Amino acid sequence: MTAHTTPQSAPRGDRRGGDRIVITGLGVVSPAGVGTAAFWESLQSGVSAIGRQLNPTAAALPSRLTAEVPDFDPKAFVGDRKFIKVMSRDIQFGVAAAKMAMADAGLAAGDVDPLRLGVEFGAGHMGFAPADLADAARAMRDGEWADGPMGRIAPLWLLPQLPNMPACHVAIDHDAQGPNNTITSGDASALLALSEAVRVIERDQADVMIVGAASSRLDPLELARLNLFETLSRCEDPDEAPRPFDRDRDGTIVGEGGAVFVVERLSHAARRGADVYGEVLAVGAGCDGRDAEKAAGLSTSISAALRRSGLRPAELGHVNAHAKGTVEGDRQEAAAYHRVLGGAAASLPVTSLKGYFGSFDAGSGAVELAGSLLSLRHGVVPMSLRHRTPDPACGLHVVDDGPARLRTRTAMSVSRTSLGQSAAAIVRAL
Repeated sequence: MTAHTTPQSAPRGDRRGGDRIVITGLGVVSPAGVGTAAFWESLQSGVSAIGRQLNPTAAALPSRLTAEVPDFDPKAFVGDRKFIKVMSRDIQFGVAAAKMAMADAGLAAGDVDPLRLGVEFGAGHMGFAPADLADAARAMRDGEWADGPMGRIAPLWLLPQLPNMPACHVAIDHDAQGPNNTITSGDASALLALSEAVRVIERDQADVMIVGAASSRLDPLELARLNLFETLSRCEDPDEAPRPFDRDRDGTIVGEGGAVFVVERLSHAARRGADVYGEVLAVGAGCDGRDAEKAAGLSTSISAALRRSGLRPAELGHVNAHAKGTVEGDRQEAAAYHRVLGGAAASLPVTSLKGYFGSFDAGSGAVELAGSLLSLRHGVVPMSLRHRTPDPACGLHVVDDGPARLRTRTAMSVSRTSLGQSAAAIVRAL
């Protein structure tokens, strides 16, 4: 394993000078591994966590494959176990990843002034279990509320569904009394949360920010909803889907998971002797508006990130694509790369990690960024699984024959929602 990099003072003439922002801690909960070591082992070995849907309640749905975090025990991560009853699986993942990230950053209780420790989280759709309302529903008669049915709903039944709850529980767990916010922009939420956290630190409103996102989309009711509104693969063989940028792709696979990052100034990290995963050079954002077919928002995001970072497209070591494996979505994304990156788009190494753990709303972007940071640390980019026949309409250099050695220790990770909200983050190793 490559050793951590101990931060040094900013070199003269550096683009960001004294305001350089770095990531010093990382926690991952994913179907491909819990913890950075297990997660990276799956990525470098090309081992997918995609499998057949295990929940018999969802057996009649046309999508048969999912990616589930195996044997996850929230009691191993939640200090006050009474909180577990009001935590959805999304929240549990976020709390667990945050605990791992803070430990990885070498930060214990009291190491940071609570008023200077903040939380910025991304969140997506958080479903509920119909059984929570079953008693109240049975109390209805003739389509009208009977006497007392509202009293049969647990007073706290709504808490696990509120998108701000992951940020709240993480703040409670680490006594983070500084800025606290939640971004609810689907798949783009994690990178947008990172962008806001960087601005909070640059405004000197916090010394350290806990940033991340987590989602679980495997509840049968949520899976049924996604089968109606998302392009999910109909493959029944885990070796055949998803297939990002492949000519024969037919849709995405639903998963779950999350990742959390500890973000701070380079000077703050250096004073406490912290190890660094990478520097956040820039985050760009955009939205398609009425131009969804051209992925205008993604083009805007990438252009903004490159402009703020001061990098040329050829200086990127790899692109960690959003690519969900849908026919139109992948083509639109590829077109955006060619539009913004120019001639470099055909030669830049591109990978999609969804072949390892599926797609799961806000959490996907966080886990993908974690993959890029580990790629920078180890100097290789994981292969994109199941890319066998390149789609000529995409025209990208997809890494598909094993991990590829990075030509530069700089990476861009992108995320996009079905409604066109997009973000692109550029990070580099120090």
